[in-house]
Amino acid sequence: MSALGAVEAAGAGGAALFRPLSAEDGEQQPAEIESLCMNCYRNGVTRLLLTRIPFFKEIIVSSFTCESCSWSNTEIQSAGRIQEQGVRCALAVASRQDMDREIVKTDCATIRIPELDFEIPAFSQKGVLTTIEGIIDRAVMGLEQDQPVRRATDKEVASKIDDFISKLKQLKEVHSPFTFIIDDPSGNSFVENPHAPQKDEALVVTYYKRTPQQAAMLGLEEEELDEKPADSAEDLRNEVLQFNTNCPECNAPANTNMKLVQIPHFKEVIIMATNCDSCGHRTNEVKSGGAIEPRGTRITFRITDPSDMTRDILKSETCSVEIPELEFELGMGALGGKFTTLEGLLKDIKDLVERNPFTLGDSSTPSKTEKLQEFIGRLQEIIEGKTKAVFVMDDPAGNSYLQNVYAPEEDPELKVEHYERTFEQNEDLGLNDMKTEGYETAPASGR
Repeated sequence: MSALGAVEAAGAGGAALFRPLSAEDGEQQPAEIESLCMNCYRNGVTRLLLTRIPFFKEIIVSSFTCESCSWSNTEIQSAGRIQEQGVRCALAVASRQDMDREIVKTDCATIRIPELDFEIPAFSQKGVLTTIEGIIDRAVMGLEQDQPVRRATDKEVASKIDDFISKLKQLKEVHSPFTFIIDDPSGNSFVENPHAPQKDEALVVTYYKRTPQQAAMLGLEEEELDEKPADSAEDLRNEVLQFNTNCPECNAPANTNMKLVQIPHFKEVIIMATNCDSCGHRTNEVKSGGAIEPRGTRITFRITDPSDMTRDILKSETCSVEIPELEFELGMGALGGKFTTLEGLLKDIKDLVERNPFTLGDSSTPSKTEKLQEFIGRLQEIIEGKTKAVFVMDDPAGNSYLQNVYAPEEDPELKVEHYERTFEQNEDLGLNDMKTEGYETAPASGR
């Protein structure tokens, strides 16, 4: 029968299972279970004691003895669940009395003594209820176990281990202070505080959040993933959200997809795309994922090579575009927010001009049509890389971006300027009447 099975069986009687360990408590008797000896394979006796450590928690102490071969073994199991956080206990051992402090060490706990560069890895020993001196004695016993064989096969290694065993034994005399550290990701290990409930100045207990590797080691990886909030920023970056809307052309029901994207060397943006299955209309828009910047941004880029057309570009809804060579300016709000390439944005500008019914339709005059055709031809030459030009983006909100292919170094053809917004620009952004601090509650009306 397992220790947990014994707990369930004992609990059937309805009595308190875990009682404080006391020498005067004659009613608290360990449960005895006949079990197999793993040394001689005859039957021995396992004794289980369910107890509570003061100022700590419940544990199960199990002790096995075999009358046939006299083999014995003692270990503990935590009777509680794995804690929300891991625990790290660092004790400054300065006196012989500190060696008698009780220690609860679980299977997954790691013990270190930095002064000797000594470590007992996790899962290398069973859980024990002992003292600091007992921990050192067990380490010495484990190192001495194979020393006779080492002395016969490798005297140099055996000599080094003998020296180290001597240093461990000297620690028990506490000729000089040393640090005893126990680190348990499960949070179920414990170092006695003899001054409880007062604070122990020599003992530092730190609680920490487990790493994914530690959670996997404890078998909690899937559980912790299930507990992770579904609306975290990391999940949003890896997930495409979808919500219902209506097509802006035919008003039929359609779906809009939304995704959070991190632009390198810039910030996060939200890309929204709508596809209509009824009329085939497709549209996309970009929203800034951050706040309005303290200053506006003016980006000036000199187009010198056809490869410049492949640069990523983010044009926010508050950004205006200017091409001085064409005497062209696109106002704030036109085309909405776009996350595309420079070529894609110039083609969108070209399409916007061509779709204007008052310039190229039946309502246009020959002179206007001729000028506009000339403009479209010159814009097409810039798109094809046949003509050099200057491309200017002016965004008072500071949320537009043009890729620097030399990042993090400076781009010789790219100039980014930050400027203070004018009153009119703040008015357009709705910032003049925005109040974010110094609120005062108006007195309640007496009416």
